[in-house]
Amino acid sequence: MTNIYLTGYRCTGKTSIGKMLAGKMAFDFVDADEWLVNDAGMSVARIVEQFGWDDFRNRESAILKKISAGKNQVVATGGGVILRDNNRSIMKETGTVVWLKASVSTIAARMDGDEKTQGQRPGLTDKGAILEIEETLIKRIPMYKQAMDFSVDTDGKDLDDICHVILNEMGIL
Repeated sequence: MTNIYLTGYRCTGKTSIGKMLAGKMAFDFVDADEWLVNDAGMSVARIVEQFGWDDFRNRESAILKKISAGKNQVVATGGGVILRDNNRSIMKETGTVVWLKASVSTIAARMDGDEKTQGQRPGLTDKGAILEIEETLIKRIPMYKQAMDFSVDTDGKDLDDICHVILNEMGIL
């Protein structure tokens, strides 16, 4: 078995679903953002503030390359990992890519209730959450579609149901 990469906008459930899915499959769980933060010794917000988004994306690509050398892992990727062609290629070559989707209103509500949003996940623009999500998704959706093997809508579904859909789609159930 290869790796399973969970992609999607922030707060679509990559970490929560990833942990549960890894447990169900007896795979290791890897949080790419957590690895990056531990490697850098500072938060995503601090990396971006001190070094800029391009440096952050370079670090993200380097971490993905390291992670992709492993096997039997469920990987929660950063929401923007799909922005680079090479990252999409690495994931496709070393595993199954699952795009976790949610509506703009669901993402905004989850971000509002997420303690990580402020300190760990800096805003991409200064336009406010809803407008930022809408504009960012317009740019990213074609890349999520290109990267994915299949997608799962996470709106109104519990974690167990989402894991069931993923396992079924992969032919494991």
